[in-house]
Formats: sequence, C-alpha cells, structure tokens
Amino acid sequence: MLTFVTSAYAQEEPHAVPEGEVHAETEAHGGAHDVFPPFDPATFGSQLFWLVLCFGALYLLMSRVALPRIGSILEERDNRIAGDLAAAGRMKQETDAAIAAYEQALAEARKNAHGIAQTARDQAKAEIEAHRARVEAELQQRLSAAEASIAGVKTRALTEVDAIAIDAAEVIVEVLLGPRASVTELALAVRSAMAERA
Repeated sequence: MLTFVTSAYAQEEPHAVPEGEVHAETEAHGGAHDVFPPFDPATFGSQLFWLVLCFGALYLLMSRVALPRIGSILEERDNRIAGDLAAAGRMKQETDAAIAAYEQALAEARKNAHGIAQTARDQAKAEIEAHRARVEAELQQRLSAAEASIAGVKTRALTEVDAIAIDAAEVIVEVLLGPRASVTELALAVRSAMAERA
C-alpha cells in the first residue's frame, strides 16, 4: 500500500487512509492548478520583483567583476598581439636588411672574383709575352750567330774554292801547256771565269 505523508501530517496523529481516498485527494489537489505557475497572473507581481532583483544583482556582478576582468584579458590579448606584430615587423625588417647585405656581399664577391680573374689573366698574358720575347730574343741571337757562322763558313769555302780552282787550273795548264803560267795569272783567270758565271 502506497501512502503520501507530508511533514505536517507526520506530526499529527497517525491514522489509516484507505487507498481510494489517496487517489481522490491527489486528484483534488491537481485540479486546483490548471495554469502553469509562471503564467499564472496571480504571481506576476512577485515574478517581476524577483526578475528585477536578480537582473540588478547580475548586472552589478557583471559590470563590477566579470566585465572588467574580461576587458583586462582582452586588453592584455590586444597588447600581446600588437607586441607580436611589432616583433614580427622588426624581424621582417632585420631579415630584409640581412638579405640585402647578403646580396650586396655576393655582388661584391662576384665583382672581386671577376677582378681577380682578370688580373690573373693579365698577369699570365704578361708573363707569356715576356717569356715569348725572351725566347724570340734568344732565337734571334742564335739565328744571328748561325748566320755569322754560315757567312764565315761560306767565306772560307769561297776562299778555299778559289784556291782549289787555282790549283786545278795550274795542274790543267801544266798538263796541257807545261809550266809556263804563274799563280797570279791563274788566279786572275779563275776570278774572271767565276765572275762571268755569277
């Protein structure tokens, strides 16, 4: 058997309630509240009072405690973002300056490399020209010495040819005519014959 007991009823003298009466009592209490309590016009005044009181307390709590904290958090966040953006801008400027310095150093290095290469080429060319001039001078000296030697040999050969021609002419004259011609006559005859051939 199911019974509903309130605290006031529990303090009174206990008595037994038949089961049918419990249902009838419950239906009687349920029938008195046909309107949903928040929409009951009889409770509008108290509802409005508590609404204004709760709204005022909530407004004071939000305006004095929550909103200043939220504002300080947002301001701190904005400051942090502004600081981060400023730091990023500084880093970008430093990066741009470093890139510009690197490109300038690279251009100077290329220019210096071209200058060094040109200097090396000019120096090598000068050394080659000096070596060639020394070799040509040495060859010219050797050529001059060889030409002088050839001229001396030629002069000696021509002198010896004259002597040989004179000796041969003397022998031929002696064989043909006998010992009548002198050496000077023979030399004159050989020279005149050689002059005619030349």
